Amino acid sequence: MAPRPEPVRVADRAAADRLIADTLAQMRELAGILDRESAHVRAGRLRDGLAEEERKAALAAAYMQGLETVKANAVALARLCPGGVADLREAHRRFAAAVESNQMVLATARSVSESLMKSLSADLARASQPQGYGGQRPAASPYGAVRATPLVLSRSL
Repeated sequence: MAPRPEPVRVADRAAADRLIADTLAQMRELAGILDRESAHVRAGRLRDGLAEEERKAALAAAYMQGLETVKANAVALARLCPGGVADLREAHRRFAAAVESNQMVLATARSVSESLMKSLSADLARASQPQGYGGQRPAASPYGAVRATPLVLSRSL
């Protein structure tokens, strides 16, 4: 396990400005990745949407660490750079809206893909049942209940 870095302590105006600027930069870059991901997923380009997954995870971790540093230095930041704190709050509000929008896009894509898989599975099950006259009933099997064949999915498409 790697040792945790020493927490940053803001002692002057320059350190406060640097912490706020770094946090805002991480937030902007992460929001840009989320926007690109959402645009690709909306257009059905899932592979392109997931292309920046590693970078997104690294930025999210850095952003969360930055937020912890901001919280630990909240009093000093408010005293040394009140305008920067207001900018950070406003940027965080916009970032939260971008995250929420991205989550809705991903949830919609997940729901659509699940619906498609269920529909495909039902169509395959229906096609595997024998067709005959009268009501649709499963054919009697000497082995008990007829089990549906498994659905195979190719991830290389």
